[in-house]
Amino acid sequence: MPTVPGALPEWAHAHGEPLFAAVIRERPSDFQVVEHLGFEFSGSGEHDYLWVEKVAANTDWVARQIARHAGVRPVDVGYAGMKDRHAVTRQWFSVPRRGAADWASFAADGVSIVEVCHHHRKLRRGAHDGNAFRIALRAPQVAVMRQAIEQRLARIAARGVPNYFGPQRFGRGGSNLDLAGRLFSGARLKRDKRSIAISAARSFLFNEILSARVTDGSWERVLPGEMVNLDGTGSVFHAEAVDETIERRAAEMDIHPTATLWGLRSEKSRSDISQGVIDSLEREATEAHSDLRNGLERLGAKAGHRPLRLRVSDLSWEIEDDALWLDFTLPSGGFATAVLREVATT
Repeated sequence: MPTVPGALPEWAHAHGEPLFAAVIRERPSDFQVVEHLGFEFSGSGEHDYLWVEKVAANTDWVARQIARHAGVRPVDVGYAGMKDRHAVTRQWFSVPRRGAADWASFAADGVSIVEVCHHHRKLRRGAHDGNAFRIALRAPQVAVMRQAIEQRLARIAARGVPNYFGPQRFGRGGSNLDLAGRLFSGARLKRDKRSIAISAARSFLFNEILSARVTDGSWERVLPGEMVNLDGTGSVFHAEAVDETIERRAAEMDIHPTATLWGLRSEKSRSDISQGVIDSLEREATEAHSDLRNGLERLGAKAGHRPLRLRVSDLSWEIEDDALWLDFTLPSGGFATAVLREVATT
């Protein structure tokens, strides 16, 4: 049976209740995303790299159109991450050069190839540094709420936001969690559906743990015995004790506390958890969803860690008569909705 029927929980807010209700994506240009890869191309090699602008188009669909034009399998086309469909986005795709694809003649609705480069290896998921966003929150009252909005955004710029997985991870109405329930009950799913179900279950449990840490005020504070993330990287280390240096680095957002992406822990990771305090905290936060925990463990999913806090870089804003425009950059894995929910209900 699905653990979370209907709407998702309203996970705790760190900076107070949302200030107003807003409409987003009224038109595609209200939600703009530009991918930052963070590495230089070799200029040669067997892969074409395509800098693609898409409007109201799904990333996976675009990859299939590119594959068909190049005469390769869809799985051969690489991209670093899924980008929002109802938006104007720019991102890179890689294609193995097995023929002489004429990219000038490529045609697909809402898609244009802006630039073609060359590199020696396929673009892999998560290979990008992050994404830059420009988003409009449309509401008639924003102009009269300028002071409250600017105070809220200043806090977000200084302290970041809870690093929640966005609602798109869980599907419409939590349907991906229903899928996880079926998987854990013994249903046989195709490989892509199985991956979606496992990801949704892990993401939901993480959000439950993070919400508990926001509620108790520890989402931006390192606790003794937990794994700590080095800002902007996938690196984690064990903070057996918390001293002045750890506290200072956390305050400066050089490091962040983490929570578990649920699964089986290695012997080393189990020995790293001091006195079981963190383990007890996380189990208590997810006790109502032990079916998801048990299902992930039975399938042999390996535990990981994700930072509890999301740095919001280069945050700036413009307030119009009926819209708040936000510009900011997030690292790979960060969801823009985690920022928006601390400002408005959408």
